[in-house]
Amino acid sequence: MAAASIDLSKCTQAQHVLDFIVLEGDAEIAAVEDDIRTQLAAVHMTVNTRMLPKDQLNPNMTSGNFNMVFSETWGPPYDPHSFAASWLAPDEGHYPAMDGLQAPQDKAWLTGKINAVLSIENEVARQAAWTEILSATHGQAIDLPLYGKRIPAVVNDRLSSYRNGLQQYDYPFHTLRVESGSTTITVSPGGQAGLFRGVGRLDAHSYRPNEFWANNMVYESLVEYGPGGQILPALALSWTVADTTTGGQRYSFNLRTGVTFHDGDAWNCNAAKMNFDNVLHPNLRTGDWHGWYKLMDASIAIESWSCPSAMVFEVVTKTKYYPLLQELSYIRPLRFISPSSFVGGLANDPVTQNSCPPAWGTAVLNGVTVTCAGQTKIAGTGRWQYVNTVREDGVTVVQTGVEQIPSNGGTPLANSVTMNRFANHWEGAAARQVETIRFVRYADHAAVKAALLDGSLDMVVGSGPLTPTDIKEFLQTRQSTHTTYLTEPIINKNIILNAAKAPTDSLEVRKIIIHAIDKASIIDRELSGLSAAVDTLFPKDAPYCNIDLTPRWDYDLEKVKLLACTLLPTALVGDTDDDLAAGWIALIVIASVIGAAAVGVVIWLIVQEKAGKPVFAPIPEQDEPAKDVATTEPSAKDGHNPYANNA
Repeated sequence: MAAASIDLSKCTQAQHVLDFIVLEGDAEIAAVEDDIRTQLAAVHMTVNTRMLPKDQLNPNMTSGNFNMVFSETWGPPYDPHSFAASWLAPDEGHYPAMDGLQAPQDKAWLTGKINAVLSIENEVARQAAWTEILSATHGQAIDLPLYGKRIPAVVNDRLSSYRNGLQQYDYPFHTLRVESGSTTITVSPGGQAGLFRGVGRLDAHSYRPNEFWANNMVYESLVEYGPGGQILPALALSWTVADTTTGGQRYSFNLRTGVTFHDGDAWNCNAAKMNFDNVLHPNLRTGDWHGWYKLMDASIAIESWSCPSAMVFEVVTKTKYYPLLQELSYIRPLRFISPSSFVGGLANDPVTQNSCPPAWGTAVLNGVTVTCAGQTKIAGTGRWQYVNTVREDGVTVVQTGVEQIPSNGGTPLANSVTMNRFANHWEGAAARQVETIRFVRYADHAAVKAALLDGSLDMVVGSGPLTPTDIKEFLQTRQSTHTTYLTEPIINKNIILNAAKAPTDSLEVRKIIIHAIDKASIIDRELSGLSAAVDTLFPKDAPYCNIDLTPRWDYDLEKVKLLACTLLPTALVGDTDDDLAAGWIALIVIASVIGAAAVGVVIWLIVQEKAGKPVFAPIPEQDEPAKDVATTEPSAKDGHNPYANNA
């Protein structure tokens, strides 16, 4: 039912001020922020935006020093389990925002539910548990869902057969076929900073400033994430799962034979175990390091690993941890480098020569100090082999997995990075394949577009290198020279609303913010209509997320008026948006009953008067007139309806 309309001029509204922290340098996000600020101003909310560099945004976000901050789900294969589990670590915006969740479904309740669902083996029970979790977080309104993000690619027609990736940074260049011209192609890839600036360290076992897409090209895991969420063989050709006597499970991976690393080292169980020994050292399994996902939690996930034979690798879990295979497909940090890439080679000591990057320093736990030594070269088993990097000063270098290009300070940048197709990859070769890729840096979006149009750039892939307007132009008017690809929406863009900081500590205020945002107009205005409005945190096609959540987090100014206005009598206001409409219905019914009763009384009085039986006798003369009787009417609370958090 549509909410009743209320004239805001007759309402007393609080003038809320919101602290909105935004990553600087992202033109798309800046444009969306501007629209949101304008729309919230229309409902008496002032947005103070702080554009911050990454090294300032993160500490403000993790400490809860914000009312609003952009976020996005991680898409497949991370949603919903890993993204939800990340809320429980103090390095994401949800962690401080959830401190203000209302009991009984507060932060402690949610933490317990998320931890428990990961070990539910029964599919029906698991769906019910996720429905409970997602319904609770939805009802607490700590996320404003905005739009579903689609990953674009624009390809020169001298290339064909490109297949959209299955993850945000999955760019399957191996599917390309060369129809004409050179087998060397130039590409402008979208990365974590938008425009290409380099590939970071390109080591396998760490994070920023490494680029997901580059690591995905060079390094592989035991399994691969496939279409529709299938788990496909990669470095493991097959596997079996058996229950243990202690409540966990034993995964026996039969490793693919005849596989070599880029440096010629052989792939076998010893190589697999060396990588696990380093990444899963107890000191690095905490929230400060790799503990952002639950695979690292020895109390529920991986408990031990071993080599019963040269080509069989066994992994034992503490519980029946259902996302194990899915999490083994992640791009980082548990992908494999060659034994020779470890400091110390085959004699590597995970304590004194751990593969974590030297910039991490040391990790101390229970009296044990792990020293991060990094790796000595970039050698995986992936479809693409790293060749070299040309820095912005023109110097060509061969990175070893330790140097950062770009560094945390932003310099030097890379002018280009070159990779060759790995001729000995286990998948084998195909006709007309691309042999060499040069990833090239451009100054801005306009330069990327110009290079595409003049033919010096063969392909753009990912969000960032082109504006939405440019992508739409290639899609609609450049079909004769280029093919434009768009994935289905695989990631939802959201805004975290901090329930632990005023004024967004009020559920009422959070609902007003959500219903005041016209997502469709933002998509048309800023994203060229290439995205889709969403009203839930996760995409509907994410596992366990295709459920009906109410109330709808849609654009609805009538609900905003009802939430913001103080005209409703306290007794008629319910706990949900739908109760608001019900309150008005009750008010109308009561008024109708009272009106009908009044008409009946008047008619009865008239009949009595005509019959000579007046009910009231004349009032005798008084020396003083009777004083007016004061009337008392109920008043709503100042500025708040009683379903708000602080009512």
